[in-house]
Amino acid sequence: MERNSRRSFMIAAGAGAAGALGGALVASAASAESDAEVVEAPTDVDIGFCSDMTVHHVQALAMCQRVLGRDTGDAVQAAAAEVLQTQAIEVGMMRAWLTDWGQSTATPETAMEWMGHEGMPTAMMPGLASDAEMQALSLAEGVAQGRLWLQLMRAHHVGGVAMAEAATRMASSPKVLRLANTQVMVQAFEIGQYDQLLNGEYA
Repeated sequence: MERNSRRSFMIAAGAGAAGALGGALVASAASAESDAEVVEAPTDVDIGFCSDMTVHHVQALAMCQRVLGRDTGDAVQAAAAEVLQTQAIEVGMMRAWLTDWGQSTATPETAMEWMGHEGMPTAMMPGLASDAEMQALSLAEGVAQGRLWLQLMRAHHVGGVAMAEAATRMASSPKVLRLANTQVMVQAFEIGQYDQLLNGEYA
């Protein structure tokens, strides 16, 4: 029990470091906009990425809300709190940019076209949990709920990192590029944490 407590503390501390990194980079990106970015029309990639990633993030927030305050173990509580804080900030940023660009913030019916694909139903975006999986997450209890959250959020992050990596190669807006790079770094770090937990106390 003592070993598990120490491990939970270390993972929670690491999650806090990830959140601090993400928060610092997001704040840096926001503060740099006024003096480092030339006002320019966004490309379809900039718009598509922000629209799709907003949808992706919104489901992550819902996943966190299903486990916070539940008896999942300290490590999952800390990890979910960090995802909720970081991705809520990013949703606000991306929606503000879309509004500034005169674009809709409503959920699109088709996603991923900005990546050069033919497009797919938004609900089929890589990493999104199904309705059945979201229901299972709501109904699970204890360590089993924590394990399922880690599994679903890991898959969610893998899909999110793939999208963000594409944006780092294809986007034109400096602020979109900064955000995409932040997302790649933070979510890749968190995937590593989830793997440790899934191979350890949540195995």
